[in-house]
Amino acid sequence: MTQVTVTVDDTHLRSIGTVARSLEQTGMRVDRVMAAVGVITGSVDSGTESTLSRVPGVASVDRDSTYQLPAPGSEIQ
Repeated sequence: MTQVTVTVDDTHLRSIGTVARSLEQTGMRVDRVMAAVGVITGSVDSGTESTLSRVPGVASVDRDSTYQLPAPGSEIQ
């Protein structure tokens, strides 16, 4: 699964719940709907992020990046 952040366009902010349900019907597992900022987070099967951008109200879909810092005692510091 790939973690994604979906930004909702300005014209659909009042109906962000409907956008979230449409994303779920497209295959996204919605974790959080942040109506105040117009963002929906969740996960999708790898390689299917592009299908989310076709949902009405979606302005952008971004993969979440993760970083792993080395342990404090490791040689790479």
